[in-house]
Amino acid sequence: MFIFRLCCIAVITAVCAFILKSHKSELVPLCLTAGGIIMFLYAFDYLTESVRFIKEFTQNSGVDGEVIRIIFKVIGIAFLVELTAGSVKELGFEGVADKLVLCGKIIIFVVAIPILSSTYKIITSLINLA
Repeated sequence: MFIFRLCCIAVITAVCAFILKSHKSELVPLCLTAGGIIMFLYAFDYLTESVRFIKEFTQNSGVDGEVIRIIFKVIGIAFLVELTAGSVKELGFEGVADKLVLCGKIIIFVVAIPILSSTYKIITSLINLA
């Protein structure tokens, strides 16, 4: 049911943008941006249930909370960059969108370095045990 509502919001946004295109073309980017924000906020409400589950899973499994925080940062950065790049691309600035995606990848790599370091420590400790 959730995905149906989300698809309906997308279709309504597209229809409104199509109608505005012939009458007030300067409002089309605003309509698309507003529709994107509404869809994002709707999906964000749905995401809170998953975050609650992951918190419980982290507490019960003994996984380091810092690793989970880093994973959420990486996912958040990826979603935000993708959403923004898509919006910028819709406005006709593909070069800016491509540069944003590249910068997002660099930031994700830098944010994920502690996970790489943690993985390295685990591997070296396992090698020393053998």
